[in-house]
Amino acid sequence: MKILVIGSGGREHALVWKLAQSPLAARMWCAPGNAGIVGERLAKNGSPVECVPVSAEDFEALLDFARREKPDLTVVGPDNPLAAGIVDLFQANGFKIWGPNRKAAQFEASKAFSQDFMERHGIPTAQSGTFNEPVAAKKFAAALGGRCAVKADGLALGKGVLLTTNVAEAEQAIDEIMVSKAFGAAGQRVVIQELLEGMEISLHALCDGKVTKLFPAAQDHKRALDGDAGVNTGGMGTYSPAPFLADAQLAELGAAILQPWLRGCAADGIDFRGLIYPGVMLTKSGPKVLEFNARFGDPETQVYLTRLESDLVELMLASCEGRLADIELKWSAHASVCVVMASGGYPGSYPKGKVITGIEAADALPATKVFHAGTAFKDGRVVTNGGRVLGVTAWRPTLMEARDAAYAAVEKIRFEGAQFRRDIAAKALRVG
Repeated sequence: MKILVIGSGGREHALVWKLAQSPLAARMWCAPGNAGIVGERLAKNGSPVECVPVSAEDFEALLDFARREKPDLTVVGPDNPLAAGIVDLFQANGFKIWGPNRKAAQFEASKAFSQDFMERHGIPTAQSGTFNEPVAAKKFAAALGGRCAVKADGLALGKGVLLTTNVAEAEQAIDEIMVSKAFGAAGQRVVIQELLEGMEISLHALCDGKVTKLFPAAQDHKRALDGDAGVNTGGMGTYSPAPFLADAQLAELGAAILQPWLRGCAADGIDFRGLIYPGVMLTKSGPKVLEFNARFGDPETQVYLTRLESDLVELMLASCEGRLADIELKWSAHASVCVVMASGGYPGSYPKGKVITGIEAADALPATKVFHAGTAFKDGRVVTNGGRVLGVTAWRPTLMEARDAAYAAVEKIRFEGAQFRRDIAAKALRVG
């Protein structure tokens, strides 16, 4: 099979790495890819993955490439192309493509859409309101005592959520999103939720429009600094499995969320084929969905795919073709930990072009993989090219061993201004 992967981040590097292990993959491209993806090779024949200098949002150029090279499967990594309808475009031109269509991608593209969907279909979620102007938004926030999650309605690279604990903070957050346009057009409308307290976990499930296949639990670390301090980011690290749910509890939680979600999709005429990813807060009054994502999480992908024993190409084909009911997902019992190394200043402004050293030494460690997120080549050297630069991932029999191995790999890597959290998986180890 010939496979085209769309995207350039850590999620896409992990997808390419896992897809390349399939005996079905005979040739692979990634558009546009990054400095790590270009080094991957296919297990079937040793051929390199080819990076194509086409933006993930340049649909015309992507379609021209597909017409020329005729991939048997296209895999979409990022949220923006899904929200803009790349799946619909490729399908209309006769290409098999993995990911939700434009209508289904609204679960992530619009927080107002997903909040309304959850309320109509009985999916447990937070008390919330949706607002098009600041005055009414501030009134609702005040009624919650200012303890709010203030969310830009549209896509904001995973960073469009401001958490507040009093009325003054809530009003400032509303102004930042709706008046100052901190997240651009994504903030024309806001969703304000009550601030839920508890343990947050990431759920992922593969879907083929009729059934879902639930992944093990993972836990992301959204805040920039240790101890969950600082502002929200796209994710500073993650681990799996998360110990806060036993297998039976995870299955029960998945059913409580995904069964009404599937029924709601059927009732609303939504044919969701791809990866649905609800962020869930385990509160004292039960689990509640914070929001939905319509693609693999980043950096959750890095820990999931280092644990997945099934053939990812086969899983994605089954998802596209409505055959997931006959497929069993197989997972390693090992734990996996991913530590994100970010540019100095992230998630605010940051420099690019800083030379990175030590990646090969880290990659040479056993059961360790450095996934590139924001990297490029300059004068033959790997340099920083984004906010989140690397996802340093290790997998071992126990979570503590995996955590220690991931940080041992991090210590081998250097670039000017590098920042990372030092407490990834600490909550789980305290529980253990």
